[in-house]
Amino acid sequence: MLNGSLSAGRHLFSVGHSNHDLPAFLRLLRLNGVSALADVRSAPYSQRYPQFNREPLERALRDADVLYVFLGDQLGGRPPPREVYDDEGRVDYQKVRATDFFRHGLDRLLCGLNEYTIAMMCGEADPLDCHRGLMIAPALVEHGIAPGHIRKDGSVESTPEMERRLLAATRLESGMLDGLFAGRVDEERQRLLAEAYRAMARKKAFRLRPEADDLGD
Repeated sequence: MLNGSLSAGRHLFSVGHSNHDLPAFLRLLRLNGVSALADVRSAPYSQRYPQFNREPLERALRDADVLYVFLGDQLGGRPPPREVYDDEGRVDYQKVRATDFFRHGLDRLLCGLNEYTIAMMCGEADPLDCHRGLMIAPALVEHGIAPGHIRKDGSVESTPEMERRLLAATRLESGMLDGLFAGRVDEERQRLLAEAYRAMARKKAFRLRPEADDLGD
């Protein structure tokens, strides 16, 4: 999904809070010059890591001069409308990206880049385990932005690097990264990446319990 016209995403990152304590998490943001955090969790709370509940997180960010913005109602991985779920109760990321609420959330994120260096945050350490990497990042690429992905060890993985891992994890490269991509048109590369994103989303996207009456956390 990447081409030469894409921005390297220097002002936009994704990050997972994982099991960090708040000081360690704030250091990750500071090292990358993050001045605003976009919380893209559908529910901004964590039973396992309460330091990342919205209220203590927002206070810590304010003390660190980082703006907190909640976007989970528009860019979250567990959206309320049932029409964006498939027949098995799994979130369909392609359907979500086609909704007005997702597009409005993405517009807010992109507009914020005019003033801030932004990190969009969810829970999982690896963007390939999370909707921020599998649902939001491809939509950003379509807008010419390739976000950097802040990893738990402080390194920053580019979107092209993440997509190479995606192809390997889904086995869609089949050893053809040097041969196929060097010899075929960009449309074939895009097709393979789109298929890889769909395959990983089927494994990682939120799925409703059959008896669930609501989306929970």
